[in-house]
Amino acid sequence: MELLTKNITVDTGWIDIEDFMYLIEQRADLTLSDEAIKKIVKCREYLEDKLKNDEHTFYGINTGFGYLQNVKIEGEDIKKLQHNLILSHACGVGEEVPLEIVRYMMLLKIKSLSLGYSGVKIETVERLLAMFRLDILPVIYTQGSLGASGDLCPLSHMVLPLIGEGYVFYEGLKRPASDVLNELGWAPLQLGAKEGLALINGTQFMLAYGVYILDKAKKLSKWADLISAISIDAFGASIEPFHDNIHKVRNQRGQIRVAQNIRQILKGSELIAMKKDQVQDPYSFRCIPQVHGATLDMMDQLAITIENEMNAVTDNPLIFVDDDLILSGGNFHGQPLALVFDFAAIALSELGNISERRVFQLLSGQRELPLFLINNPGLNSGLMIAQYTAASLVSENKQLSTPASVDSIVSSNGQEDHVSMGANGARQCKSVLDNVEKILAIELLTASQALSFRSPSKSSVQIESVFSEFRKLISFNTEDRLLHIDMIKSIDFMKSHQLSN
Repeated sequence: MELLTKNITVDTGWIDIEDFMYLIEQRADLTLSDEAIKKIVKCREYLEDKLKNDEHTFYGINTGFGYLQNVKIEGEDIKKLQHNLILSHACGVGEEVPLEIVRYMMLLKIKSLSLGYSGVKIETVERLLAMFRLDILPVIYTQGSLGASGDLCPLSHMVLPLIGEGYVFYEGLKRPASDVLNELGWAPLQLGAKEGLALINGTQFMLAYGVYILDKAKKLSKWADLISAISIDAFGASIEPFHDNIHKVRNQRGQIRVAQNIRQILKGSELIAMKKDQVQDPYSFRCIPQVHGATLDMMDQLAITIENEMNAVTDNPLIFVDDDLILSGGNFHGQPLALVFDFAAIALSELGNISERRVFQLLSGQRELPLFLINNPGLNSGLMIAQYTAASLVSENKQLSTPASVDSIVSSNGQEDHVSMGANGARQCKSVLDNVEKILAIELLTASQALSFRSPSKSSVQIESVFSEFRKLISFNTEDRLLHIDMIKSIDFMKSHQLSN
């Protein structure tokens, strides 16, 4: 969306992952577009007029919430209702949400409100945007959302600072929000009708995790292909299973892309061109396109769902000014996200699963490689226990891949009788992804050690370039040393090194 990125605005038009990441990077200069301001103001004016001239009750606007929907709220208590809502729903526990994901949550909420169906005041959106620009990040907790009426609990913590409550990170320090507001000369906001509900209804907590997962998964998929290619050459595996003809006749898009990528990475390798004695390689080498490719296809489906949700309005009730309607529905329900998080966790865990199998094969003493990839095995254990760590992470991922969305629990005295558990699924999926990064880093360490034993024969230009940079950080292992340090350095290398493809 070229216009969006040029203007550095939160627009009412479509936004994709690349646009979103650009706005995160350019947050200090971010503003609302004229069209977004117009829609927000128009919706708010309509709502205020409706409350003055219409005797109807509207859920969450002049009624209580959830099971208390039939309690009528009138007069000045309508403002108190919104203030109480945020305080009472800020019930989070557990670890603090990573600040990167907090930034995503804030921008996603701003984007949703900018579409002009939520009835909030322009001052409220501008305050949230001002916090985002100055990198004033609310302290939010990972546990507490059922993914049903949206992410009520974490979103309540996110907006507590708007009313002068809660804690924030500002300029590197965790501080009471009230102190930061005083320092900036900002008065706490007095929320009007519907505003508290609009701020805390929605899927922005689980969605922020989804954006994080999708962005990181794309990078790790590239690493998985590259590292597996290093393993192919280090193990002396054949290029034949990557021939284009094999993959064309199955016509799975991800599989075709991975096979093509592996061929490109290995192009020009002396090692891959050598005559192979084996008839076939183990599945963990031969079936890389089928396994990595299926994960890629699942990431494409995740991207569709995530981008649809990024451009959605997921609070309740929704205000349709042009149709003169205020409608109460269930857009806050996290089921679309919950399902793809569960599928994504399974798909991502398989990248780690097959990676650990390649580590196992590289350490097995086959193909003229020394047992456990170390000189004088017996006196030295080499990388034996690195495989244990990878295996432990793989098993943990199997446990984390148990679908969260198949669970539900009744809340709000039976009013909210089916919940998505999408927030739990999002957190599980992130944990799987973080584990996969560690597993791949162990394979990179192992494959690089094995590749060194193939010297003086060379791999491809691309692999030799990455291998050379890796060796600047982690030297060849000649005898047993503290492997934890090498493993952490390998993880850091993957985080910092920019892949060319």
